[in-house]
Amino acid sequence: MASGKILIYGGRGALGASCVQFFKKNNWWVGSIDLTENDAADANIVVDRDADWVSQEAAVLSKVGTELNGDSLDAIICVAGGWAGGNAKKDLAKNADLMWKQSVWSSAISATVGANHLKPGGLLVLTGANPALEGTPGMIGYGMAKAAVHQLTKSLAGEKSGLPDNSLVVSILPVTLDTPMNRKWMPDADTSTWTPLEFLAELFHKWSKGEERPANGSLVKLITKDSKTELVIV
Repeated sequence: MASGKILIYGGRGALGASCVQFFKKNNWWVGSIDLTENDAADANIVVDRDADWVSQEAAVLSKVGTELNGDSLDAIICVAGGWAGGNAKKDLAKNADLMWKQSVWSSAISATVGANHLKPGGLLVLTGANPALEGTPGMIGYGMAKAAVHQLTKSLAGEKSGLPDNSLVVSILPVTLDTPMNRKWMPDADTSTWTPLEFLAELFHKWSKGEERPANGSLVKLITKDSKTELVIV
């Protein structure tokens, strides 16, 4: 029998795939939501990239309901997202639109799934960004989208947000994650300040089991120095 049930939104990305692997290793039922399947997951919900937000939400909600077949989720981890630079001079709308689709749509759909399928006391984790706590003139679209995720986190933690009783909603605010893509594009960077994916997977596992949880609505900075990561609550 599985230890619990979890959905990973963004289960094919570097962090998402690491989370799928970690929870499977710890005997959880794991569902992946992404644009393509993750063969390691117990269930896959493939999102239509070309569908609008409302259609994506309806399709994901329907497919999750079918896969769960009356069961409830212990946790939903949304680590879908991406990055785009750029200021107001060129392609602001284009980049902001892309960031909105990758970060805000996925976060909001995760919230809807949580409202319908999380257990009371369940966990919803969204992915914000440390730079978005302030202005981001060199990556405006990215900053706008991540700031919206921060606001969504605070709203979902409030009364009458629609989530089940005693749910925990938090956003992680990474600086740089230690992913293969980041190593490829930043070969000369100081990786001792990068947060390991395994650290996050283990952290999510603890929170999913109700251990060492931060306060509801917390924005959790991940500060890594000398290869050691500490959590700073905003």
